Amino acid sequence: MEKLEILTASAKYDVACTSSGSSRKSQPGGMGNAVSMGICHSFAADGRCISLLKVLMTNGCIYDCAYCINRKSNPTRRAAFTPEEIADLTMQFYRRNYIEGLFLSSGIMRNPDYTTEQLIAALELLRNVHHFGGYIHVKAIPGADDALLSRLGLLADRMSVNIELPSRESLGLLAPDKSKDSILKPMALIKNKITENSSDLVKYNHAPRFAPAGQSTQMIVGATPDTDYQIMNLTEGLYRKYGLKRIFFSAYTPVVEHSLLPSLDTKPPLLREHRLYQADWLLRFYGFRASELLDEAAPNFNPLLDPKCSWAINHREQFPVEINQAPYEMLLRVPGIGVRSAQRIVKARRAGALDFHALKKLGVVLKRAQFFITCKGKTLEGLKVGEHTLLRSLMSGHELAQFQQPQYEQLSLFDDAYLAALPAPEAASLMNGGRA
Repeated sequence: MEKLEILTASAKYDVACTSSGSSRKSQPGGMGNAVSMGICHSFAADGRCISLLKVLMTNGCIYDCAYCINRKSNPTRRAAFTPEEIADLTMQFYRRNYIEGLFLSSGIMRNPDYTTEQLIAALELLRNVHHFGGYIHVKAIPGADDALLSRLGLLADRMSVNIELPSRESLGLLAPDKSKDSILKPMALIKNKITENSSDLVKYNHAPRFAPAGQSTQMIVGATPDTDYQIMNLTEGLYRKYGLKRIFFSAYTPVVEHSLLPSLDTKPPLLREHRLYQADWLLRFYGFRASELLDEAAPNFNPLLDPKCSWAINHREQFPVEINQAPYEMLLRVPGIGVRSAQRIVKARRAGALDFHALKKLGVVLKRAQFFITCKGKTLEGLKVGEHTLLRSLMSGHELAQFQQPQYEQLSLFDDAYLAALPAPEAASLMNGGRA
């Protein structure tokens, strides 16, 4: 239990708040199954969403990455599990209904190959000895042999290789033991293996499945000067080239003192992380490109507006959109219209022209959409479009509260700064109770 406390705490900065994306029926005599949408979510003490037993095989590491709490030079308590202990913990926690699956990662023990062998041993015990059919997400170790990574992928539902930092320069400064090529190589291997496995499954129904839930990665946000523009360009490239299922963004929490990192009293950039997730959603489901959302002149997202609203304000020439005629792709770009409501609009308008009342019933957020659409060639009756009205309508309640509430201060007659700004006669008069 002491080792579990140390190694779960060391794993909490790895993000894995995802549904399983994998389906596996329980075999006779086995335990557990994986359903594509079957992972339940809960929240850790630090507010992060978790759904799995998140644990490291060990928090000892031969690398000295400056941003990592488990780096070699950081004086922290070290512990390590054996493969048998990992398998036993997972089975006991699953029987007690504490977890829906396992998220397993590790610091680098001895070398990448040895570490990967230990991960394989733990997963083989779970799959072949305990006949565990539940969801397993495992971190692939950069630098490990291709044959070992291939074995690991046949045992796991999802694999991930953390790219950690957005640029080669940042990686070289803060993680000198790693290289971008060593991270991208296993990503390419996993993608190729998944593609090959898809072809095998078409030919042979009982072919073993390789990482059926795909692969993902994680980027740390705020540890380096990299802009949102750089991060989104890298994100788009990773989706396109390596077929990733998800890219997770993790706001950097200062845990170690280093001259190249933010000071320990710096707050994690949680709002920035939130904006990146919103933009990631636009890339994956709304047909946007990274170059449309940001550019070198404006390399960071507006903290007051979500990326879609910000884009719409900057491209007013493309609006208003006629709801009854606009193609599906353009409907997706209207603030207040999501994927589901856009699909409903396309389906409903086949039966007749839609008005604003109908749009509200279809799930459109008219508070936002009203400024960018027309119905039957007309805008919403009584709509007034002013710059401040538009901004307030597009901001969320929390952001609007911050925008509308300036910091007031009680005026004091005895405030030295206030008195110093007054002419000498007036200051003397106030000090004497208003008497000349």
